[in-house]
Amino acid sequence: MELSSLEERLHRDNRRAADRDDDRRLAFVIRDDTGHAIGVAAGYSWAGTSELTLMWIDEAHRGRGYARQLLDAFIAEATDRGVKNIWVSSHDFQAPGLYEKAGFQRMAELSGWPEGHSNIILCKTVATAGAA
Repeated sequence: MELSSLEERLHRDNRRAADRDDDRRLAFVIRDDTGHAIGVAAGYSWAGTSELTLMWIDEAHRGRGYARQLLDAFIAEATDRGVKNIWVSSHDFQAPGLYEKAGFQRMAELSGWPEGHSNIILCKTVATAGAA
């Protein structure tokens, strides 16, 4: 059986257990003038929560604000979907500061993942669309 088929079975079990079937992918891509992807923010929303699972900017295009643009778009779409919390995991050598500047708070730091570094779990609580 293919991995994607097994993942779908797990998602189906999760939907049933949580009594929520509103899971959807959430992704934004920035492309250069030739159409090549130079940045992406991707994840999903489900049951009032969102997770940003992939944030990447091509090294030649870093430092131009693309990551913040992608993150802002991801947060805005998640909020429009009624998400209350957005989660992200970032190694200490990646971009935890980017997320903190965007209002994410450190919830956990797992040292030694990978060895000599830390994996930082961050969460942003958002005001959902229509909330007073």
